[in-house]
Amino acid sequence: MERELFEHYLRDESRLGPVVDGAFTGAAGGAACGDLSRISFLVEGGCIHSVTFDAEGCGATRAATAAVAEMVDGSSVLEAALIDIDTVDEAIGGLTPAKRHAAQLATDALHRALQGVASSSLHLSDGSNRVAVAMSGGVDSAVAALLAREEGAEVVGITVKLWTDPETDGAKACCSPEAVLGARALAHQLGIPHFTLDLEEDFRRRVVDRFIGGYAGGQTPNPCILCNGEVRLAAMVDLAERVGAERLLTGHYARIVDDADGPLLATAADQAKDQSYMLAALPPELLGRLGFPLTDLTKPEVREIAARHELSVARKAESQDLCFLAGQGKRGFLRRHGGLRERDGAILDSAGRTVGRHRGHHDFTVGQRRGIGVSAPEALYVLATDAGANTVTVGTRAELEKRSVRIRDAVLHRDGSAVDAVKLRYRSRALPATVSAAGSGRHSSLEVELAEAFPGVAPGQTAVLMAGDRIVGHGTIAA
Repeated sequence: MERELFEHYLRDESRLGPVVDGAFTGAAGGAACGDLSRISFLVEGGCIHSVTFDAEGCGATRAATAAVAEMVDGSSVLEAALIDIDTVDEAIGGLTPAKRHAAQLATDALHRALQGVASSSLHLSDGSNRVAVAMSGGVDSAVAALLAREEGAEVVGITVKLWTDPETDGAKACCSPEAVLGARALAHQLGIPHFTLDLEEDFRRRVVDRFIGGYAGGQTPNPCILCNGEVRLAAMVDLAERVGAERLLTGHYARIVDDADGPLLATAADQAKDQSYMLAALPPELLGRLGFPLTDLTKPEVREIAARHELSVARKAESQDLCFLAGQGKRGFLRRHGGLRERDGAILDSAGRTVGRHRGHHDFTVGQRRGIGVSAPEALYVLATDAGANTVTVGTRAELEKRSVRIRDAVLHRDGSAVDAVKLRYRSRALPATVSAAGSGRHSSLEVELAEAFPGVAPGQTAVLMAGDRIVGHGTIAA
């Protein structure tokens, strides 16, 4: 440690003081040591001024916080968003490993204040070649940012925080506080300024509450499609525009194509990783402001690029859970957050005869085979659930298969005559299909006729309507 630098910031009181009116404030505290760091400032014309700070605890925390206050005073918002733990550590002469937490606290306080800036009316002048990248802390978004930077773009990283729950494994969730820290570290490793958007309240109301309501009503909702289509990406596109970026890039495996009527979503080159189904509810007007740099790459190629550039996430495992379920079971989540508790009910066969018992209709989804708990000469599948009666109806695969599907709240981006296939589940293949005569626009319901039988048409899931490899509409499978 360079003692002279450390002592300078330890004694620096030039910005020590209370929060000024209208300031953006961030605070961070270390539970283990009891240290606290607070940074506050005003923003005008994209520049930071009127900075104040406060700190409690060890001298290292006081010095680190004072150093951050000095660094950001008079800087641009984008310059402040580049500051990381190493920057602070170096500014105060280098900390011992035992004291490095002080730089962490001061950095966290700064970026929590910047989180408030990102959620405000921030508007920066357009960059000549500036793009924003949605960074989740995983390898795909990191490589998307890397490729944009290598092409000469000025890159700004954006991460959303959607869910905080002590029962959730934050290391496995894409939008947890832990994921935010990981994404910020990756952005800084690439020399990219980073902003966080806190959308937790909106996410809970528009996604999680509807997820719980769907299961309570005997359906199987698809929250990822809802989140991508209505919450997460629209908010990041808005911030991208406000920081002066031309568009928002993401690490999704999908394509954007144009026909005579404008942009449409299309499947990715790597069919094994195609994520167009999960993006199906994106409105076409948003597609013109998005980009998918990985569209022509496979997952192994993406990991090889990350490894070649020594990114820490090159071999990071992918999360398979919903972000708010990561590390905990659906049953426990629905009980804790939705009040859906065990409730004895009947398992019925297709003739209405009781063949077993269950502990709650919300534990089952149409098409489910495992965990039914009823012995029979032929394999049984869940055919239907009835929330009001708390019953589960089971039957054979032949009884499960459907040749027609009704969808509600349907949206067609092109005339219904263009539809030649439908995808009824994320990992299932698209089935040849036609829809009832309908023009483009919104429809309360549509009938989808399948050219072949499909087992497990689950109410609440999303039906994605396709014309070749292009997505031309979507709707929710009705009961």
